[in-house]
This record gives sequence, structure tokens and C-alpha cells, in this order.
Amino acid sequence: MENTGNKKGLFKTLAERSKAETPSFFKKLRLVGLTLAAVGGVLVAAPIALPAALVTAGGYLIVAGSVATAVSQVTVKDDNCETKKKD
Repeated sequence: MENTGNKKGLFKTLAERSKAETPSFFKKLRLVGLTLAAVGGVLVAAPIALPAALVTAGGYLIVAGSVATAVSQVTVKDDNCETKKKD
């Protein structure tokens, strides 16, 4: 990713990366992140009284799942990347 020096270029690059093809590992990680965020949402928004530790854990699950999903979404395949051969 080249440094364009302004925020408009950064947002354009992020938009392009989010539309590009994602490697299979990160597709799985994105699914895990979405699942964690959903479980956390259920714990936080439960209609019954839950212990404070569970509600706090639910908040952490939401944050962790959201971050994993966001990072996985902007990871792209690089066909130009060369792998090093062991001699």
C-alpha cells in the first residue's frame, strides 16, 4: 500500500481492499468474529438478569469479534507476492 499523504487516498485504498478477494483463512476468521460478536450481543442484551461477569464478558466478546471481523475483511490475496524457496 503506497502512502498517498492524505486521508482521501487512505479511505479509497481501504474501500478497494474491502471489495477485493479475501484468503480462505481470513474468511473463516471473519465468520468466527461474527459469531463471537453475536454471542456477546446475546449476553449483553439478555432479557433475564445475568451475573455482572457474564455481561462484562459479553462486551469483550463483542469487541473481539468486531476487531477480528474488521481485520479479516481488509486482508487481501496478493498474487504478486513471491515465496522464498529454501536452499
